[in-house]
Amino acid sequence: MSEAYNKLIKTLQALFEMDKADLDFGIYRIMNQKRDEISHFLENDLLAQVREAFADFTDSSQAGLKQELQAAIEQARKFGAPDPENTEAVREIRQKLASSVDITSVENEVFSHLHTFFSRYYDKGDFISQRRYKKDTYAIPYEGEEVKLYWANHDQYYIKSSEHLRDYAFTVNDGERNIRIKLVEADTEKDNIKAESGKERRFVLDADNPLSVENGELHIHFHYKPAGKKKQTALNKEAIETIFQQEEFDDWLALLKAPAPTEKNRDRTLLEKHLNDYTARNTFDYFIHKDLGGFLRRELDFYIKNEVLFLDDIDDASFQVTETHLRKIKVIRTIAHKIIRMLSQLEDFQKKLWLKKKFVVETNYCMTLDRVPEALYGEIVANARQHEEWVKLRFTTEGTEITEDFLRGNPFLVLDTRFFEDVFKDKLMASIENLDEQCDGVLIRSDNLQALNLICDTTSQKVSNIFIDPPYNTGDDRCLSR
Repeated sequence: MSEAYNKLIKTLQALFEMDKADLDFGIYRIMNQKRDEISHFLENDLLAQVREAFADFTDSSQAGLKQELQAAIEQARKFGAPDPENTEAVREIRQKLASSVDITSVENEVFSHLHTFFSRYYDKGDFISQRRYKKDTYAIPYEGEEVKLYWANHDQYYIKSSEHLRDYAFTVNDGERNIRIKLVEADTEKDNIKAESGKERRFVLDADNPLSVENGELHIHFHYKPAGKKKQTALNKEAIETIFQQEEFDDWLALLKAPAPTEKNRDRTLLEKHLNDYTARNTFDYFIHKDLGGFLRRELDFYIKNEVLFLDDIDDASFQVTETHLRKIKVIRTIAHKIIRMLSQLEDFQKKLWLKKKFVVETNYCMTLDRVPEALYGEIVANARQHEEWVKLRFTTEGTEITEDFLRGNPFLVLDTRFFEDVFKDKLMASIENLDEQCDGVLIRSDNLQALNLICDTTSQKVSNIFIDPPYNTGDDRCLSR
């Protein structure tokens, strides 16, 4: 295979994230289901379809004409022509050869343009507008507006995934034992500001206390912090080596060393599988395109007009050259549209998942004790987790005896329902009339878009301004457009 073809295949494999076959969560499950179909297209159909498009040029290809030319020269010599190289038959073949099509060269041009186009608009998992007008100059779509505000991701949903920074647990030994990857400490970029190069945050094993056993679970301790220029894959490898060197955890390590091979990594262990899943799941930011198919088709037309179809090529040259040029453009469009269709199917499915109405998975309330019926004080007195929280927040001191009289004497202690069972919460909520009217503050732990959609109906006509920085996910969105 040619170098141009191999470069294109490598680029397309990155676009379809073929290197992540071992991940089994979220959109990757959908990708895995379509992986065989995508692989068959890249490895078998792509090259065949390009060659089929130029099949009718085969008879006049350079290879055939060169053989015909050599035969004509030999024949002229055989019949004793004084100048075999300049006989009429030889001159005619040379003229055809000068205007003939080098199929291999044209194929390589097609592959090269496809590689250039798709690699230009793809960056680390996202499709970014890179409409290149000329060197170091980019063009933006303009529809006659008096003022045009534009940013590269204006037509994409912005998903900030720092909310996923949480513990990750899995079971081993037929569900009998639990292992938890526990995040000891984590800090994230503030105000949606991207970290400087070399200061990106990574998951780093706690070197001082990598493992511990708590409540019958093995805990693997990690920090999420800047890690210099080290890649996450290298940090994962170092973490695995360090974990397997720990002493006094032989039974647990034997479970973590259980094989979990893939086609590319036959030696992968269970620990490596889950660690890779955990770190991959927590990619910091990513985008979902609102209309990837339309976007790429528009950009493809722009690319062809500016970088494939040159007016300077349409001069007084032979008609065959112009026809070949137009055929090449048609093939580029045809193959590119097939690839775009496959990419957009995956992106559109991911968009549907993202826009699907989300469930509220947990709701809790903080309220002062003067709002809590005294009939529930007994359960509060018995709740050690609430007591620990009060000490942590310095509402009380260590060793303070929590009694019902103490609660009556401190009516402004704040109770957090997250420390109580559902039965207690139901009793408490049932005792409060007009709950929404009595709430003087709401904290929602969610992505911006999902949170705004959740409170849209209850806050409509009540909120005069919402400030979002940066201004992603705006435009025709139902809540933000009100």
